[in-house]
Amino acid sequence: MRYLTDRKRAQGLGAAGHGTHHHWQMMGSSVALVVLVPLFVLTFGIGLGGTQEEVLAYFSRPFPAIVTGLSLVVGIIHLMRELQVAIEDYVHGVAEKLALLATSAFAYTMIAMVLFALVKIAL
Repeated sequence: MRYLTDRKRAQGLGAAGHGTHHHWQMMGSSVALVVLVPLFVLTFGIGLGGTQEEVLAYFSRPFPAIVTGLSLVVGIIHLMRELQVAIEDYVHGVAEKLALLATSAFAYTMIAMVLFALVKIAL
C-alpha cells in the first residue's frame, strides 16, 4: 500500500507525460516571436512599396531574408503546436491521429515552401 500525499501524486509531467516539455517549447517560441515579429514587420515595411526589382534586391540581402525566414518558421511551428493541443483536447481516436498527422504535414510543407521561396529570391 502506498501512502502518497496530494503533492506527491501531482508532481511530474502530468497525465500525458509531456506537458512540462510542451509548455517550455511554447514559452521559448513565444519569446522568440516577441523579438522576431517586430523585426519582421519593420523589414517587411521597409521593403514594401518598391518595384519588383527593388523588392527582390532588398529581400536578397542577408538580414531581411534571415529575419523573414526565422519569423515565418518559428511562427508556423508555434501555430502547429497550438493546433496540436487543441486537437488533443477536442478530437479523439483515429480522427485525432489523422488530424495530428495532417497538421504536421501541412506545417512542414508550409515551412518548406517559405524557405524555398526565400532561397529562390536570394539566388
